[in-house]
Amino acid sequence: MGKKLLIVEVAGLTHDFEIAGLHSQSIQSVFPAVTCTVQASFRTASYPSKHGMIANGLFYRKLGRPMFWEQSARLVEGDRIWTNFRLRGKRVGMVFWQQSLGEAVDLILSPAPVHKHHGGMIQDCYSKPSGLYRKLCRKIGRPFKLQRYWGPMASWKVGEWIVEAVSEILSDPDLAPDLLFSYLPSLDYDLQRKDPETDGRVIKTLNKVKEQLLRLIKSAESNGYDVLIFGDYHVAPVHCAAAPNVVLRDAGLLTVRRIKKMAYPDFYASRAFAMADHEIAHVYIPEKNDIPAVKNLLKDLPGIAEVLDVEGQAAVSLNHKNSGELLLVAGPGKWLSYPWWTEKAEAPDFASHVDIHNKPGYDPCELFFGWPPGSVSQDATRIRGSHGGVGPERHVTWGSTFSVPGNPTDLIELAAMVRHWLDESPQAI
Repeated sequence: MGKKLLIVEVAGLTHDFEIAGLHSQSIQSVFPAVTCTVQASFRTASYPSKHGMIANGLFYRKLGRPMFWEQSARLVEGDRIWTNFRLRGKRVGMVFWQQSLGEAVDLILSPAPVHKHHGGMIQDCYSKPSGLYRKLCRKIGRPFKLQRYWGPMASWKVGEWIVEAVSEILSDPDLAPDLLFSYLPSLDYDLQRKDPETDGRVIKTLNKVKEQLLRLIKSAESNGYDVLIFGDYHVAPVHCAAAPNVVLRDAGLLTVRRIKKMAYPDFYASRAFAMADHEIAHVYIPEKNDIPAVKNLLKDLPGIAEVLDVEGQAAVSLNHKNSGELLLVAGPGKWLSYPWWTEKAEAPDFASHVDIHNKPGYDPCELFFGWPPGSVSQDATRIRGSHGGVGPERHVTWGSTFSVPGNPTDLIELAAMVRHWLDESPQAI
């Protein structure tokens, strides 16, 4: 019988984390070190310049619209590391991986709520086979709670359901794939809410994540699986945000529409817009003649360490048609926020709600309740940790129960070596 493999991506798993008794090794992440980019890079063993997931969101130039957290697998370009493995008749699954809907795999489980026409939401998960989610809910004894996955109530508790779901899948001979990708976000929330280096409350969450990983490893081993665990990004302490869109608006480059005193962005008329995502922002500039002026304007913005043009993006393997004409990189202790307003009265309606798809940028303030009750915070000073940058002080960790050939230096090399193990190792045949 061929060897089976469980791959677990753990949000925020840094180089100094001991993985449930495994020998952990330090490794470089992918730039930008954000969820969708890292997952696309790992599944294709390629850089964003090849697969096109340049952030957690994409700006569709023909539509004039930024969209975050879209889930179609067709957004990720390139061959998958499991292609040959699956061609040999092996089964592959993905649990809670981004851009998994429509992926060429045999099992899929991903949050997919239905937003009701007059407000409210029906919580649900997309699954392949179609009855998988209902079957898991019956076995686990409760449904998946989306509020634990994102928003002010998000916490390590979301990992409890995911661990139970993965364990149920691995132990069910009718469901269990030969290769299963899973995602454990339990550590992510407190690392953004609290200083990841000084706040002792993070230790409790770390211990919970260790317990969850140990349960996954035990479940995998009891069902004949090897395990590979890796971290996706290193969350660093931050103390304030830079707001490039405020600067662009003040300069007349970002245009807004006034609707009931609120300022909504006009992407059709704007000459520049920064799609902010943690510690980076892609700046989209329709007219090439405007690029030098925009670059000169933003390079002096406090909190910006680098402004990369096309050549600069090519040097970090981020030159893709989806990328902005410019890329902003935050300096130490800073992150990049999406708002273009400074007066709260101008805030669009979506600013005070959890609205991950319609906000034209990542908003970590959604992790906090705001005022009045029922809203989320708009106070960027509450954010204590962010990610996206890479470097010697920003390494993540990985570990496995089997020998990975070679000595990978970054996650893309690690993914390529997993592909080699799947394709060539006698254990995988």
